[in-house]
Parts: sequence; C-alpha cells; structure tokens
Amino acid sequence: MKVELLNYTKDGDKLIAQAAKLCYSEAGLKEINENLSPEEVDRFVHMLTSLGHMSPMEHISFSFYVEGISRACSHQLVRHRLASYSQQSQRYVRLDDFDYVIPPAIEKNPRAREVFIEAIKRDQEAYEDLVQALMEEGMKDKNLTDKEKNALEKRAIEDARYVFPNACATKVMVTMNLRSLLHFFEMRTCLRAQWEIRNLAIEMLKEVKKVYPLLFQEAGPGCLRGPCPEGKMTCGKIKEVRAYFQGGQDD
Repeated sequence: MKVELLNYTKDGDKLIAQAAKLCYSEAGLKEINENLSPEEVDRFVHMLTSLGHMSPMEHISFSFYVEGISRACSHQLVRHRLASYSQQSQRYVRLDDFDYVIPPAIEKNPRAREVFIEAIKRDQEAYEDLVQALMEEGMKDKNLTDKEKNALEKRAIEDARYVFPNACATKVMVTMNLRSLLHFFEMRTCLRAQWEIRNLAIEMLKEVKKVYPLLFQEAGPGCLRGPCPEGKMTCGKIKEVRAYFQGGQDD
C-alpha cells in the first residue's frame, strides 16, 4: 500500500479561524485579520474542536494518491460520499498481469495462500481467454478500421473484467474536506474497522499530521475523546488504542 498526500489547503488553520470569527463578528475580513495572530489561530482551532463547531472545517481540503489497495477496500472507501474520487478504470485499462492484495490471515497460512494464489491465476487466465475470444469474434470482419479495432478491444476488456476478484489492486485519488476527513478517521481507524481500510486510514492520518499536527492532534477513533461509541460491540482495548494514537502511530 502506498499513500501520498498530493495537495492540501495552505494556511488552512488560519482560513478556519477566519471563517469561525466571521460567524461571531460584526467586522469584515480586513479587521478580522488585523487581530488574527498565530496564537489566536491556535486558540480558535482548539475552541472550535471543543465546541463541535465543524462547519468552518469544510473550507479546507486534502488530496491523496492511493496505490495498492484492493477493490474490496476501494468499495468501502467510496461509501464516504462527501468526497471526490478518481479511480483507475478496468474498462479502459487492460490488465494483462493484474496486481492483487493478499489478506494477512491468508498470507501466513500456507494452505490458504496456495488456494488463494491458484484462484488468482485462474482469474487472470480466464480474463485473458475472454479478451481473446471476444476479440477474435469481432476481428472476423476484415474491414475494421484502427478506431473500430480499439473500440472492439475496449468492449472486450469491459466485459472480461467481470471475472476479476475483490483482491484485484487498484489506484485511487481522493479529496476530502477536513470535516469529512475527521469523520473518516473516526470510523475507519477504529479497531472494529476492516483491516485494510483501517491500515489505509492510519497511513492517511500519518500524512496529514506531518503538515497540520494541531488540526489532527485528536484525530482517530471515537474512543480517544470519550467512551467507546460502539457500546456492546466495543473491542475492549480502549487503553491500547489511546496509547497507540496518542503516541504517534509508530509502526
């Protein structure tokens, strides 16, 4: 898995403070900026977080490049609807030797790993056979132009992709505003989240903490700021979870 922070709103903490002060002030932006020292910015960010006043957080955003996650993981990721996504297309990209993700429990079990790899090989072979069969059927017309041949291949890989497994690796670009991102971290860094998207969320959190440690100092699962929100479904490891996230998510 590779996670890279591609871009983010510069001076985002100041922008948040400007938006928040505007809500409570009769002054315009010029007057607001005159009294907006770095210390005042920090104070306002702390106050907004403690009060749960999250709308000013929506003014700044973060864009990530993610590579090497499975389609099973990306299906979970795009359920976070207040975000923008661009994903590698299986309709337009021919995957003659597709990468895949092996779950850790399967990786460490020799028999399970053998079964898994064999299934992947069969999927790859089936994909190639389907593309070939569909191409051969269409190529019976000897008068096809290059454009028509390209369209034929596109339709072939479009249908052949149906044999690909959830393990098939993909590449995604994702952009979220701060409010959505904090909610994403709250949901997906929880120990009860599925292992792959939890790993993804933790890597994303590490990236944003490098540029905005103050904004993300309390980011993580809901149990960092109070009792476990999962109730009877709790993992029962609140002390360990808090120690991990408050300690900087060291590997």
